[in-house]
Amino acid sequence: MPSKSLTASVAIAVALAFAAGGVATQAASNAPAPLGAGADWPGVGGAPDESSYSRLDQINKGDLGKLGLAWSLDLPGEVSLEATPLEVNGTVYFTGSLAKVYAVDAKTGALKWTYDPELWKHNPDKMHFSFGANRGMAYENGKVFAAALDGRLFALDAQTGKELWVAESIPAGALNISTGAPRVMNGKVIIGNGGADFGGRGFVTAFDANTGKQLWRFFVTPGSPEQNKGDPAMEAAAKTWSADFWKHTGGGGTVWNGMTFDPETDRVYIGTGNSGPYDPVIRDPGGGDDLYNTSIVALDANTGKYIWHYQENQRDSWDYKATPNIIMATVPIDGKPRQVLLHAPTNGFFYVLDRATGKLLNEPGKTTEISWAKNIDFKSGRPNEYPNIRYETGETKMWPGTVGGHNWQPMSYDPQTGLSYIPVQQIGARFSHHGGSENGFNIMGLAVEPIVERPGDDAGYLVAWNPVTQKEAWRVQHRGLWNGGVLATAGGLVFQGTADGFLKAFDATSGREVWKFDAGLGIIGAPMSYSLDGRQYISILVGYGGTTAAYGHYMDMGYKFGMQPRRLLTFALGGDKKLPASVPPDFTVHALDDPALKLSESDVAAGRALSVQCAACHGVGFQSTGTPAPDLRESAIALNFDSFSTVLKSGALLEQGMPRFQNLTDDQIRALYAYIRAKAREVLGTRPKDNSAPHAQL
Repeated sequence: MPSKSLTASVAIAVALAFAAGGVATQAASNAPAPLGAGADWPGVGGAPDESSYSRLDQINKGDLGKLGLAWSLDLPGEVSLEATPLEVNGTVYFTGSLAKVYAVDAKTGALKWTYDPELWKHNPDKMHFSFGANRGMAYENGKVFAAALDGRLFALDAQTGKELWVAESIPAGALNISTGAPRVMNGKVIIGNGGADFGGRGFVTAFDANTGKQLWRFFVTPGSPEQNKGDPAMEAAAKTWSADFWKHTGGGGTVWNGMTFDPETDRVYIGTGNSGPYDPVIRDPGGGDDLYNTSIVALDANTGKYIWHYQENQRDSWDYKATPNIIMATVPIDGKPRQVLLHAPTNGFFYVLDRATGKLLNEPGKTTEISWAKNIDFKSGRPNEYPNIRYETGETKMWPGTVGGHNWQPMSYDPQTGLSYIPVQQIGARFSHHGGSENGFNIMGLAVEPIVERPGDDAGYLVAWNPVTQKEAWRVQHRGLWNGGVLATAGGLVFQGTADGFLKAFDATSGREVWKFDAGLGIIGAPMSYSLDGRQYISILVGYGGTTAAYGHYMDMGYKFGMQPRRLLTFALGGDKKLPASVPPDFTVHALDDPALKLSESDVAAGRALSVQCAACHGVGFQSTGTPAPDLRESAIALNFDSFSTVLKSGALLEQGMPRFQNLTDDQIRALYAYIRAKAREVLGTRPKDNSAPHAQL
């Protein structure tokens, strides 16, 4: 239930005009575009402003009793579904776990066509860098665009699914991967990438939408002095790094999610990622700010040239990132309408920036528990940091933790209420040079693990935030930590999917829950809305997974791998379809074992060290949540050594997203096998529990 009463909402004529009516039209050709999406939903955030707001109001607080399931589509073979679907001219488009594209009739749910980039065939080695996840697509002028995990950006005919062109957005040999949605910019397509945790160098690349020809590339972190020479942005950034950092790391700053194109100024605003590796002494012993990591950077959309930046965390040491969605809006500051960027990054503060200059327009507020800074100084724009936050004494406990206060799941902005609606989670992290526990992992001598110690920890929230007053309006607590993105509508509603398997609607002004639907599986993506033949629809992908494995029991909602179907669900007034009953959550680990098997303790220890390369999918210490890959303690394949070895070496499950580990020796495979068997016995109570953390050397 809401914990606070509504603060004064923004009452400004221009904002109200943006949202008046179901599908608003511009009063004059030179008037600003209305905020949010109308009848179609052509981009991840609905419209170029990335507001995740729909101007449709047929579905409203007065008729929610009639809202029901209009149609559904089962998606066999999919696992983690993070994309926000698109809808254009009667077709819904979305991507699956490994960027398979689906085109679906928006009225009936009938499948029109699919396109599979076949990562397993083209570049299966990239599967080693990430679990399978993709956050969506872009549409422009009869074409749809998406990117595979290996960085191949592809354009398809929106009507037929025919491949029009494919471009490589990541150079050969680079550590980067692509999981995010591209954006379109008046005939150009821009895509970023991930990989900062492995020390990859961040960059974005723009391509010609018609031909796939590369137009420009902007690097977030500097390179060698020769590479930087003549580039003012890179020469300036290099001054904030030690002289030779580039010899041993790319520095991070990958742009894997938030990008917003401003058609009025022909600029694109990119949100850059965390620094890599996390430990600043290893990454960059010089002690600088490490530009342009954890920043919003404004670029000229035609040339890719730097315009301005605002850095939210100098010398990031905690996996903080500016990658959550960046919303363009008009809000009253000091009584005057200002064109702004609204941003709630992972560090827990809420920022309102001048769109033209990148300057702070008010002092950022705290949307969650924060222990790394007292506040953000309004004049300098820099945080007033607390001492020992970079584990100078060997250990630091930090809120928010590495998963952030707000992550990639889109927040929304409603011009009628003047509120942003943010999917927030609260959990801390311990960073230590003294070692960690089985809940974490070790990177280059730095142990990192989630911790739950403060009131409100281990929970997810939907937070309504007033960007003008920098105050919380209301807050709803969810049962699970890792919930979905948010849709706000002109019907006075806020929709969000939850980790415990519901799509819910809340009153936008009070936070009161007014409707819910049991989806049978946790939701991490965001809903969207469209109108077809005078009928408004709400559509959402259902597929819990992704980061859940690495967070183990903190994100465990009892779902077993492959037991609950992944689906696209679409709702409308008068919808009367029913879903078949899903297998209920099961929190018991049904471990398998061969009691006659003798374990070598040296093998178990070696397997513990090797297991970190399996953690993203099978969980840290093989303590899986059952998503996005099977719990190996329950696996019959992992019980039989010969079967286990064959799967690892042969790549028999490549098409299902399981990498081939051809570089593992027989001794290493035996060590991994021994560690799995040891973890299964811990569950069965036939072996003492081992609390030590896996170690990785990256």
